[in-house]
Amino acid sequence: MIIMKIFNVEQIRAMDAYTIAHEPITSLDLMERASLAFVRWFCNQYVNTRPIAVFCGKGNNGGDGLAIARLLSAQGYDVQVFIVEYTLNATDDFRQNLSRLGHHLTPRRIHSENDLPQLPKQVVCIDALLGSGLSRPVDGLLSIVIRYLNELSCKVVSVDIASGLYTDQPNDPGDVIVKPRYTVTFQLPKIAFLFPQNAEYAGEWHVVDIGLSSDYIDATETPYYFTDKPEADRRIKPRQKFSHKGTFGHAVLIAGSYGKMGAAVLSGKACLRAGVGLLTMHVPACGYEIMQISVPEAMTTVDEAEKHISKTPDLSSATAIGIGPGLGQDGATVKALEKVLEQAKVPVMIDADALNILSANRHLLYKLPANTILTPHPKEFQRLAGDSSNEYERLEKARAFAAKYKVIICLKGANTAVVLPNGEVHFNSTGNPGMATGGTGDVLTGIITSLLAQKYAPADAAILGVYQHGAAGDRAAEARGQTALIASDVVEHLGW
Repeated sequence: MIIMKIFNVEQIRAMDAYTIAHEPITSLDLMERASLAFVRWFCNQYVNTRPIAVFCGKGNNGGDGLAIARLLSAQGYDVQVFIVEYTLNATDDFRQNLSRLGHHLTPRRIHSENDLPQLPKQVVCIDALLGSGLSRPVDGLLSIVIRYLNELSCKVVSVDIASGLYTDQPNDPGDVIVKPRYTVTFQLPKIAFLFPQNAEYAGEWHVVDIGLSSDYIDATETPYYFTDKPEADRRIKPRQKFSHKGTFGHAVLIAGSYGKMGAAVLSGKACLRAGVGLLTMHVPACGYEIMQISVPEAMTTVDEAEKHISKTPDLSSATAIGIGPGLGQDGATVKALEKVLEQAKVPVMIDADALNILSANRHLLYKLPANTILTPHPKEFQRLAGDSSNEYERLEKARAFAAKYKVIICLKGANTAVVLPNGEVHFNSTGNPGMATGGTGDVLTGIITSLLAQKYAPADAAILGVYQHGAAGDRAAEARGQTALIASDVVEHLGW
C-alpha cells in the first residue's frame, strides 16, 4: 500500500471487522496488537520515571486503556488506572481486559466528581475514555472527567482520538473534548485531525501501524488521502542522463507591480529551484532592473505600463503559465488576465491578486482552462466561494467549486488540502507555523508553475508542489528556527 487513505467512522468499523474475519484474529487480540503499538510509541516518548494515570471508559477505547496500563506496568512504569462509571454497560473486550489486569493493578472507580484523584504535576495522563465511534456530545460524568483532565497541568495522551471529538463531522462550539498534548491514532489518520478548528483537540498526532487489512484498505474507496513522503516520492519524475534545458519546459510567470516586485522575485526563484528548464518573467517596466539583478537565470520581458501589468506577453513557447504574485488589480491588469485565460493552450497556475480579480469579475471563472490550479488562502477562498460556518463546510464548498469549474484548488494552511475536480482531497503532511510569513505563497506559485512546465500532470504538480513547499519549509525551520524563517529561506531549502 502506497497511498495513505482517510476513512469515515463506518469504514473504520468495517476495516476492523474485515481484519478480524479475514486474518483471522479475535477482536481481543487485535486490541492487544493496537495497545502494543501504542505502548511502543509511548515508551519512546516517555521514560519510566514518570507516573502514569490511565482514564478508561467502558467501551473498546477503555479496553485499549486497560491493556495499555497492563503493558506499561510490565515495562516498569508506575501506573494507576481509573474507570469512569458513567454507564452500567461495558463491552466484552473491556471486561476481558479488566480481568487481565491482575491484583497488582486494582482500578479506582470514579462514580462522581468527588472521586477525582489528586495527581502529581509530573504525571502523564492517558485518555482512553471514548473512541472514534462517538455519535453524540459528551455529557454527565464523562464531561466532568474531561474538564478535569483539561484543567490539569500534566501532559495528556489520547488513545486513537481525543475523547469527545467526532471523527468525521464538526463538533459544536460548546462540546466538551479532551485537549491532548499527543494523539496516538491507529493505522490511518482521522480527518478530524486535519482541520484548524480541531487543533487543540488533536495535539501532535502520530499514526501507528496495527496491522489492519491492507486488502480492505486498498479496495475501499474514499475521496480523502494523506500525502506523506512515500506518496510524494512516487510522483517525482526521475531525470534522464541526456536531458537538456528544453526537456524541463519553459515557464512564463506574470507577476509584480509597483511596490510588490518582491513577490515576483520570490516566485521566479522558486520556479527555477523547482527545476524548470527556462523561465520568462513578465513584469511591469518598474521591475526590469530588479528582475535582471535579483534573478539573473530568468529571461525578462517588460510590460509597456510602468507600474502594473497591462498586456499579455508572448505565450507561444510556454509550457506553463503562472500569474498573480504581486500583480495588483488595476483595470488594465484585469483585461490582461482575461486575455491570458482566453489564449492559454498550456496549464495555468493562479494565485494572489489574480484570485482576487476572479472574485471581483466572476465571469472570468467560466474562462478558466480545465485543470487550472488555484491556490487561495482562507480569505481568498471565502471571496471566491462565499462564507462557511466551519472547515468541514468550507472543504465541501471547495469540492463543489472544483467540480463546477473543473479546476484544482490548493486550500492553503496547515495540512493544505489539494481538491481535485473529481472530488478527491489530498491533505498535505509537511509544513510548519514558521511558514506563516509574507511571500511563502509566492514561493508555492513558483514551485507549482515549474512542475507544470516540466509536464507534470496538474494533479501531480499540485500535490507534489504543496508537499515539497512544506518540506522545504521544514528544512528551513530546522536551520533557522520557526520564528526567524522567511520566504527566501524556503526557496533556498528546495530540493528533491
